Amino acid sequence: MKMDGKFVVVTGGASGIGRATVLTLCEAGAHVFLGDINEEGGAETASMADGKGAGATFLPLDVTDDGSIEAFAKEVHGAAAQVDAVANVAGWDIIEPFIENTPDFWDKVVRINLMGPIKVTRAFLDPMIERNAGKIVSVSSDAGRVGSMGETMYAGTKGGIIAFTKSLAREMARHRINVNCVCPGPTDTPLFAGQPDRMREALTRAIPFRRLAEPEDIANAILFFASDRTDYITGQVLSVSGGLTMVD
Repeated sequence: MKMDGKFVVVTGGASGIGRATVLTLCEAGAHVFLGDINEEGGAETASMADGKGAGATFLPLDVTDDGSIEAFAKEVHGAAAQVDAVANVAGWDIIEPFIENTPDFWDKVVRINLMGPIKVTRAFLDPMIERNAGKIVSVSSDAGRVGSMGETMYAGTKGGIIAFTKSLAREMARHRINVNCVCPGPTDTPLFAGQPDRMREALTRAIPFRRLAEPEDIANAILFFASDRTDYITGQVLSVSGGLTMVD
């Protein structure tokens, strides 16, 4: 899948799935504008992309801050001829029982995982509508498809991303804008690394492929949806879980 001459936005590009997505898209030929609240990690990702395709540009981005999103979008639009695809990858969670969640925790999960992708998408949508072309790819989660113990609020926000994707896909079809989402299963990211070893072992045993996903496994699915190979695919939800969640 070639992305030569394409300009792509990736949120959460400082680490994990976001970093893998930036590097995968660059290797396919795209120039990537990556945003993240972690400026050190974002700059490191951009440096890692040197020599890969058209490279990457890091710009600070806090998806919970309207002013930060506006400034990020303005810089991208000023530097790129057009934005061909937006990949909403930034996300956050802590595993704990719902009854132990605080209202502040609820608000943070919603602002990052649900409202963040919604607001970033909106910031880039108008030029896509004018061009009658564009790809929106959001990272949801299998937690949003089938639920996940200890991740009730997280699953709720990710289920919201699935519904948002399907509904926006219907609205944007007349503008030839494809809107899809990727649902990772358990993935070996820095965020997941903080979980107890017994949880990692139990999940690995439960996955038919007997391994956690690597960030690159998810990035490949994002590349697919961002590429021209999906010009006739929209409103779809793709699980990348090694077979863990074969049934809805």
